[in-house]
Amino acid sequence: MLSTLPAAIGHPSPAASTSAPWWRDAVIYQVYVRSFLDSTGDGIGDLAGVRAGLPYLRKLGVDGIWLSPFYPSPQHDHGYDVADYRGVDPVYGDLAEFDLLAADARRLGLKLLLDIVPNHCSSEHPWFQEALAAEPGSPERARFHFAPGRGPDGAEPPNNWHAMFGGPAWSRTTGPDGAPGEWYLHLFTPEQPDLNWRDPAVGDEFEEVLRFWLDRGVDGFRIDVAAGLFKHPALPDSDDPAADERARDAVNQLAWNQPEVHGVWRRWRSVCEEYTARDGRERLLVGEVSVPTAREHAEYVRPDELHQAFFFDLLSAPWDADAFRATITDAMRDIAGTGSTVTWVLNNHDQVRTVTRYAGEPGVEGSGLGAARARAAALLMLALPGAAYVYQGEELGLP
Repeated sequence: MLSTLPAAIGHPSPAASTSAPWWRDAVIYQVYVRSFLDSTGDGIGDLAGVRAGLPYLRKLGVDGIWLSPFYPSPQHDHGYDVADYRGVDPVYGDLAEFDLLAADARRLGLKLLLDIVPNHCSSEHPWFQEALAAEPGSPERARFHFAPGRGPDGAEPPNNWHAMFGGPAWSRTTGPDGAPGEWYLHLFTPEQPDLNWRDPAVGDEFEEVLRFWLDRGVDGFRIDVAAGLFKHPALPDSDDPAADERARDAVNQLAWNQPEVHGVWRRWRSVCEEYTARDGRERLLVGEVSVPTAREHAEYVRPDELHQAFFFDLLSAPWDADAFRATITDAMRDIAGTGSTVTWVLNNHDQVRTVTRYAGEPGVEGSGLGAARARAAALLMLALPGAAYVYQGEELGLP
């Protein structure tokens, strides 16, 4: 079988360097639970399968694992539509199985990170069901972004924002009597209503969620949509003229990268440091931060905010030495300058794998070009100063 990565992809053991926090140069392996290892024969990976695979991951040389969402979910977005942040979907196991997994990871010296999704929840989450049943202006609806429509009879969405997956970012509700009602915001699918982080109840709830899992022994969290959460309080129209053509608002600064989000990461950092003060185990926050420049990226990893944020520019760089050099130089100047380390990544669950991506065009993976380039890119990433995240299957050279 093709081997894209070296036989041992981790860094020297912690005994070699005890002064720096473990995460600064860690190699973390992303486990996509549903497809990692099936322990029951039902065709779906599960937490027991992850537990069975831990010795393999330890032998591979990684320092820890990041688990994709395993929470109860109707699976409209592969588990990123969470219906219960404190549970395990029965298809993957239960909390008792999770506790066994956490204990085995700790015994093997592997750090355990969970995926947390604070920007939105599932439309089946109890909070959203309560909001649908409540009246406009109620505390239940204040946890989300509900607004009256525009135009005759409120038949038009409240603004012109578009969802990341296409179409309008608003869906209209229907009252118990069948009459159309307010609209609610969803920057992804209609089954993923955005939470309103301007309501203090939302921040309080997520602090309790963090504590629930930290009390079960986890070592930190990968944070989905970490540059999101806050929207412009007036929810005005976007002035991006290309938004309708692209049907996505990745550059809509009214919906992303609002300054208030940094207060959330300061609060979460203080929670992590509280637990570290208790037992000496450093907890980690790593954010999915999609912002235009390395300089803006650096703002998320200041000393009192996130420990790390994925640096996606290397992943998106073309296969060109000058492009790689410029990308790495920007990262080292702007991000490492904050006192954090750059968090390198070439793949994840949202991306085409490197073997296919670097092949140059679809269907030519068999030429060996994509695999050779993927090996070279992996060696480059693992040699760079900082931390690296490896997606499940990269070590096998999967296309």
